Amino acid sequence: MCLLFYRSSTVKCGKVIYKRVQIQSGPPSVFELITKAGRIGSIRRMTLGEKDPTKMNKTILLVGETGSGKSSLINSLINYAMGVEFEQDVWYQIIQDKKKSQSESQTSDVTVYEVFGLEDKPLSFSLTIIDTPGFGNTKGSEQDVLVSERLLNLFCSRDGIHEIDAVCLVVKATDCRLSDRLMYVFESVVSLFGKDIERNIVALITNSHFFNADNVLTALRDANVMCAKDKEDQPVHFIFNNAQKTEKNVRNKLALKYAWESTQNQMSQFAEFLNSTKPQDLTKTVKVLNARISLTACFHNLQERVEFIEQQQRVIKQTQEALKRHEQDMKDNKDFEVEIHEVFKCKEPISERRWWALGLNYGGAVCCEVCQENCHHPCTLAWYPHHCEVLQYKCSECNTKCKVPGHQKQLYCMVCTGKCHVSSHVKEKQCTQCEGECSDPKHPKTAWKYVSKTRNVKMTIQEMKDMYEKGKEESEKKVSFLETLQKTIDELQKEKYQWLEDCFGYVVQLEKNALKVDSQTTRVHLDFLIMKINEKGDTEKAAKLEEMKSKMDNKKKKSNPRGASYPI
Repeated sequence: MCLLFYRSSTVKCGKVIYKRVQIQSGPPSVFELITKAGRIGSIRRMTLGEKDPTKMNKTILLVGETGSGKSSLINSLINYAMGVEFEQDVWYQIIQDKKKSQSESQTSDVTVYEVFGLEDKPLSFSLTIIDTPGFGNTKGSEQDVLVSERLLNLFCSRDGIHEIDAVCLVVKATDCRLSDRLMYVFESVVSLFGKDIERNIVALITNSHFFNADNVLTALRDANVMCAKDKEDQPVHFIFNNAQKTEKNVRNKLALKYAWESTQNQMSQFAEFLNSTKPQDLTKTVKVLNARISLTACFHNLQERVEFIEQQQRVIKQTQEALKRHEQDMKDNKDFEVEIHEVFKCKEPISERRWWALGLNYGGAVCCEVCQENCHHPCTLAWYPHHCEVLQYKCSECNTKCKVPGHQKQLYCMVCTGKCHVSSHVKEKQCTQCEGECSDPKHPKTAWKYVSKTRNVKMTIQEMKDMYEKGKEESEKKVSFLETLQKTIDELQKEKYQWLEDCFGYVVQLEKNALKVDSQTTRVHLDFLIMKINEKGDTEKAAKLEEMKSKMDNKKKKSNPRGASYPI
């Protein structure tokens, strides 16, 4: 049985000295390397060594199912970079193994590991490893959406990641078919990136005995997994074993040495791949991620606007019916009173809790007080409106993203009806009981969003005319009031159709930039958009959306022949 130690010491690799703590006796003796903790924006960063900006750096992103062996793989990369040999009977790790149930991820958030000072042999570059939590675990699709937004935060930060050399799909050698969850992993990952990332996607096969990887490769091909291909048109892959820290004895030493040397050989080939592969600029990825967040915000806002318009249309029709019963009174210029439904906006409390928010105000909604609309809900990355992805810089003179020297660029919303300036947007907690500023200390201040409701009100014919004919020219006021109401309904319908066009444009934009537009994140919005575009009678756009939906459904059936469901 291994004994536990907590004895601090150092180890020298080349010219670099790393601090370490022994946590297990050997052989091999297991040491935890002491890293420097920091943050990139809101992302956790663990740094080993000191960065030399003159040295080459390679960045890899690890994604995989919970329990696929990502943590062990990261530790293997560290040991390879440090040049650790089998005969040294030592093992270094920056991630401790934790005994958790298979349904739980060992890391609950995106973490960046930086390894500096080893840019010699066997690696000729420093290494940045982006470790994502296990996609598709029991926390469901909410965590997966948050992971996407966290990656966007990482890619957009000034001191963040701006290019990537490899997206690594971590798969266990025992997987004979891609499970529903693993397919969900793939769908979640590739939908984040631009089309030019495909040649940088590789498979890292863990827990292997190195006989062959035919079952995993067959599963990758059968599922049409998009990734880099070798000269034989096989998915580019590298095979590793997870037994390097297994306690050695007379019976297993030869087997462990074979596993060690085989893993080292594959690490060398993986390093050659990283050296020979052109890194991908993340500009397109940021566009895709921003487009996806904007798409979701646009859909949510669109649905609320359409529902609000349809409520208004129903109220106007009720008003028309009520007025028809008083048609003679109107001809006689008699005043009368009718009871109608009135549509109005009010504030409703919402939850802003986020498991990764570290107590900060990451949550809630970015709302436009001029349009009285929810521009982004939930807004999980922005503490203030000017940090939110749906607000973008635009020239206040040209009303576009102009390049005229001297023209000032300001933040405007891309979602709300008026495309209003950032100054019209709020995210802070407010009282939801008072319409204006609240001075009652007993009223709680909470995160909130706008909701539309209806109430019964009594109005005279003159009050209704004042409401619907306000601002009309004298020549237009000669038109009957019933015709005015019908014209209002028609104008609302045109406005609704224009919003549908805008939302369809987001889908087209996503299709141009994304490697896979047919992700489940997009799928959940299509039914609503298809129904409304069919109502409009635009068969061409409806057919395009139906085709997109059909591809998603067919892919889901193909990857899930037993009929089980994976998170949506």
